[in-house]
Amino acid sequence: MNINKPDDIPRDEITEPAVYFNRRNFMRAAVLAGSVGVTAWAFEKFGTPTPQSSFAPPPPLLANFAPTSAPANQQVASGFRVDEPQTSYNDITNFNNFYEFSTDKNGVAELAQNFVSRPWTVTVGGLCAKPTKFDIDDLLKIFPSEERVYRARCVERWSMVVPWNGFSLSKLLDRVQPLSSAKYVAFQSVLDPAQMPGQKSDILPWPYVEGLRMDEAMHPLAILATGIYGRQLPPQDGAPIRLVTPWKYGFKGIKSIVKITLTDTEPPTTWNQANPPAYGFYANVNPNVDRPWPQDFEQRIGGDNHVPTLLFNGYTEQVASLYSGMDLSVNY
Repeated sequence: MNINKPDDIPRDEITEPAVYFNRRNFMRAAVLAGSVGVTAWAFEKFGTPTPQSSFAPPPPLLANFAPTSAPANQQVASGFRVDEPQTSYNDITNFNNFYEFSTDKNGVAELAQNFVSRPWTVTVGGLCAKPTKFDIDDLLKIFPSEERVYRARCVERWSMVVPWNGFSLSKLLDRVQPLSSAKYVAFQSVLDPAQMPGQKSDILPWPYVEGLRMDEAMHPLAILATGIYGRQLPPQDGAPIRLVTPWKYGFKGIKSIVKITLTDTEPPTTWNQANPPAYGFYANVNPNVDRPWPQDFEQRIGGDNHVPTLLFNGYTEQVASLYSGMDLSVNY
């Protein structure tokens, strides 16, 4: 694997190519490429982009959060914790990809600071025996918060190490009792242009949607996050509840979820709809597959500016069996 020094990285290896489908998609892609290009330019000129200072006080502490008592070596072996420096709270909450608010990563926190995430409900239905609409606070009482320290890797080639708080997605799915015909899990985020100014544009099809295969959704590493650093999830990070699958690129981590549907067909996903050649359904982190820009290294926000990217983001031992026999260069 050839790894260039940060100053040697050509800008076109980081900037997302335009999408040549039709005039609307071309214009949309130009905006997207510009957003990614700003990040690329900052990487080349200054190293890792510096998040701005916080715009609002941190959310309250999670009432039902307690750090796990399992031995550290067991947490590392399971993949529930990585033994790497954690990204600071300030960086996590002030460098955000959340196009519902803005394409400017350093501008999301300010635009999101007054976002109202209570009251909030999450409807879980489709191919299950017990479809249920959960109030967010009742949901947090049913499933006590756990701590997971995961790597987070963006397809734009920046990364973080985030101490999430949340619970296994499998616990929620078990509660609604999936039918044997359920093969996939579809997710939908909130549609609220009044609070989310980015949804007033057509840069992406709204609302944001995502999906997982059922075995991916049931994997122990897949969680619904409700906090970071023991505090309630801030609006700019996807309050009040979001998906986290650490072996996949960050765009799979749908935020501000309002609907989860069990289905027998592969669900549409937002970025795949916007740019099919670059964003596949699986979105597994893979340093060997350009998307279409190279993915062999990443830049850690607040840390090392040149980190080799690991297959499945370093979770190969835990998740590789999910894709046994699949061609990962085709099923990307």
